[in-house]
Amino acid sequence: MSGENESVMPETPEKQLKKRNVKAEDKFTRLMEKKNSLDTTEDDFEDVKKLRVRRTNSVSTEHVISAEDTKKRRYQPDKPIHKPRDSLLSWSSDFKRYEGIVTWAFIILAIGGTRLLLENVIKYGLRVNPMDWLVLVFEESQKDNYFHTPLWLIAFHLHILFAFQLEKCLAKGQIPSWMGWYVHVGQLLLIMVAPVITFSLWPKFFSLLGRMMICTVHTVMFMKLWSYMQVNHWCRDIRDAKKRTLRGRSHSFRTLTEDKIMNATDAEEYLISSPAFSNEKIVRYPDNLTLGDMYYFLLAPTLCYELNFPRTARIRKWFLIRRAAEVLVLSNLLLGLFQQWMIPSVRNSMKPFGEMDFFRTWERLFKLAIPNHLLWLTWFYMVFHSTLNTTGELMRFADRNFYSDWWNAKDLATFWRLWNLPVHKWAVRHLYVPVVSYGYSKTFAELLVFLLSALFHEYLVSVPLQMHKLFVFLAMLVQIPLIALSAAVANRFGNRWGNVIMWVSLILGQPLGILVYFHDYAINNVDIASLAS
Repeated sequence: MSGENESVMPETPEKQLKKRNVKAEDKFTRLMEKKNSLDTTEDDFEDVKKLRVRRTNSVSTEHVISAEDTKKRRYQPDKPIHKPRDSLLSWSSDFKRYEGIVTWAFIILAIGGTRLLLENVIKYGLRVNPMDWLVLVFEESQKDNYFHTPLWLIAFHLHILFAFQLEKCLAKGQIPSWMGWYVHVGQLLLIMVAPVITFSLWPKFFSLLGRMMICTVHTVMFMKLWSYMQVNHWCRDIRDAKKRTLRGRSHSFRTLTEDKIMNATDAEEYLISSPAFSNEKIVRYPDNLTLGDMYYFLLAPTLCYELNFPRTARIRKWFLIRRAAEVLVLSNLLLGLFQQWMIPSVRNSMKPFGEMDFFRTWERLFKLAIPNHLLWLTWFYMVFHSTLNTTGELMRFADRNFYSDWWNAKDLATFWRLWNLPVHKWAVRHLYVPVVSYGYSKTFAELLVFLLSALFHEYLVSVPLQMHKLFVFLAMLVQIPLIALSAAVANRFGNRWGNVIMWVSLILGQPLGILVYFHDYAINNVDIASLAS
């Protein structure tokens, strides 16, 4: 009887656990043997992976207290307080609340930055003087003869008016579409080449500040006019395709089709004109071809043209005042930091950099990295948050997605996609997608986008400085292996280490570029021997 009772008695949780582990070990051994053979399938690999996980868990579960055992331990006279758990800072723990550590890091950075700032003031004295910038602007204006740069920027409107009139002619069918395309491309090339030729032929005709303003305006307008031309080209192709489809149909069919289109249009206009859509009626091609629409796009904080931009219902006065105040305060902060911190650091880096003194150069590079990075972060917030939001609020432009959380980027490729969304959206919409649609590979399209970005960076630096040495272009090309490295590190060791590589490249790469260009610029314009060491 006892034997029969024992045979029907349920197994304890410990025995069931041991049996499961034995079965798992046997199956794992068989699959591992099969894995080494030639007839292994993908499903077998998945089974091996699952069993590996189970095998790991089974080893640990032998030490994990079961629910039944927990109840027993709870009422033991020794009052147990221990249970299996990881330390909070272990990788295996699920702890993610690092707010206090972030606060501590900010305090340490603030203390370190304040100490460096005090050391700078003690060494160089208080150098912040707004009048110096006014004197600089006045001197630059004198080099410009007071009107060269303003006259050039006013004359740029001829490009805008020419592009507008060309689109009007194309919409009316007065010019063939293929001819208009080539004329547009020729004008865009002229926009980018004209400053290069002019500054080369008349190097003293424009000041450095004037050349920087001209190159910036030409680059932005090149991208905006490209988008304007391409979007109107898409709309024109769709309109012509609809006309070809309706051509040859009966009159009653065309009338019925047009009535359906008008009914759909009325419904769409009703939705757009609702309060949620700011009482804006939808605009269709070619009704968008007005100077008011074109100049709205050219002034709007975006590089991608649309016939119907999302609009806000009103201008938020207090929001506008806060953003405008930020622009005013941060711009003065940038100028002050540049005077007090950047200029002395760069000047004192010239001698060791020119003499190729390795250790002193790296010491100056690290010393320059902190103020440069602080300036870059302040500039980023001022431009992409304060300035663009101020412009967007004034123009009731509703899409304020100017940047994403690039500071959390797991690698450099993610950073380049997130930190400057107006340029990223333009590159994807007007370059990447069209290139892929023509049958080219995604890798080729990505490389083409990156090369164009490198050319823009080189253009904005080399042309104003009149130093055509392709340093910025080559530095951007170096980003390609860094992107691959950061992605490999993130996949192998986790996103945190890829994020570390991203931050290090930002903090150290920019001051190195500044030293290279300022050194070469100072050779032609400043006596390096007179700079402090």
